[in-house]
Amino acid sequence: MGTMDGRTALVTGGSRGIGLAIAQSLVDRGARVVVTARKPDALAEAVATLGGPEVAVAVAGHAADAAHRAEAVRTAVETFGSLDMLVGNVGVNPVYGPMTDLDLDAFRKILDTNVVSSLGLVQEAWKAWMAQHGGSVLFVASVAGLRSSENIGAYGVSKAAVINLTTQLAVELGPTVRVNAVAPAVVKTRFAGALYEGREDEVAAEYPAGRLGVPEDVGEAAAYLLGDGAGWVTGQTLVLDGGRLSRGR
Repeated sequence: MGTMDGRTALVTGGSRGIGLAIAQSLVDRGARVVVTARKPDALAEAVATLGGPEVAVAVAGHAADAAHRAEAVRTAVETFGSLDMLVGNVGVNPVYGPMTDLDLDAFRKILDTNVVSSLGLVQEAWKAWMAQHGGSVLFVASVAGLRSSENIGAYGVSKAAVINLTTQLAVELGPTVRVNAVAPAVVKTRFAGALYEGREDEVAAEYPAGRLGVPEDVGEAAAYLLGDGAGWVTGQTLVLDGGRLSRGR
């Protein structure tokens, strides 16, 4: 387990699920974290889980709000003295059904939250700290961005954009900053519940690993990509799917 002593991370969507697991993996390695989400009460619970205000602070707000993104970045630098790692873990999917029936305003909201806000967050971190001091960035994408995804096509399109954003920023920000992504399949979180609840064994049978993912699977992969052990890895998307895509169907 590599050390991250003295480093600071900002993790969006960090109050539960994958975001909280990533934050925990970083704290376990010695990092301090700033976590963001919309609900203050959930963030307060997350800070307590992570070890309290000595290692974690929270900034409540909406990822699509530019003022909130600026506040989160500023809080990291002012509270802990740096911003070495940035985790863009944003993913909304308020619609379900075919793209031909998709409300275009809803589509714009998905793209604005999942893609535009991710770029905006990197821009803030770059200007405030990383351009001068370096660092690493990780986006949480999805296997939905690598193939067609029935009834969640808008979400898949947004995550495909995040995957391409990863490669674009890796080139533009290198060698100062490394930029990578993870693309999970079904992970047992509240967000993904509709994809497996009530039929988990049936869904898990499609995975060569024999089970669905858990948030800690993503947390450990994220810590690797953000840390020094991945110092020659940038512009990559690590698929975390228990072998699901290897089936080819």
